[in-house]
Amino acid sequence: MIKLENVSKTFGRGVDEVHALHNISLDIGRGQIYGVVGASGAGKSTLIRCVNRLEEPDNGAVWVDGEEITALQGEGLRQARRKMGMIFQQFNLLSQRTCAENIAFPLEVAGVSKSNRKRRVQDLLTLVGLEDKARAYPAQLSGGQKQRVAIARALINDPILIMGDEPTGNLDPETSAEVFDMLLQQVRQRKIGALVATHNLALADQMDRVLQLKSGKIVPF
Repeated sequence: MIKLENVSKTFGRGVDEVHALHNISLDIGRGQIYGVVGASGAGKSTLIRCVNRLEEPDNGAVWVDGEEITALQGEGLRQARRKMGMIFQQFNLLSQRTCAENIAFPLEVAGVSKSNRKRRVQDLLTLVGLEDKARAYPAQLSGGQKQRVAIARALINDPILIMGDEPTGNLDPETSAEVFDMLLQQVRQRKIGALVATHNLALADQMDRVLQLKSGKIVPF
């Protein structure tokens, strides 16, 4: 499903140079949850952002479902990104849009008809237990509800890969466990891949495999 081969990333130059990733290689199978743990600044977020090329790797290659992401440009890259759902720590919801409109946004960008968007959004609102919040705005939601909206949005394009950058980092422990359980269930049921960066070692214990980074290098976990 996902393969990284000798991926490296450096920020800055000279005395300001920071080696965020050093020759990272990994493989993730379908239905498999792969965790990335480490202290702040270890390179977790950079690793995830190199997979969908929100950050450009300096060296190495990334494949998703047999397609080399690092070789794509323009429309080819945009199409590939639609197969990857992304969940952020800060939720990244649009404050002037309702829950339903936030979830529908990727379909709008893709040019999906309004009737098809409405049907798909309703299915996902039911899936994440927010069918009664369709017309609510983010400011009217709890943190857990906001992250459920973010998960629904990440699933809206039927992705083959879900990536999470501290997806439960802003939630209390009980809500964090509840939201993460829902995410795990969807990954396994859909037989897609998942790559999740987290500080929460309790969540890491539920994952199939865990990679630990320290100063951009893989270290024993």
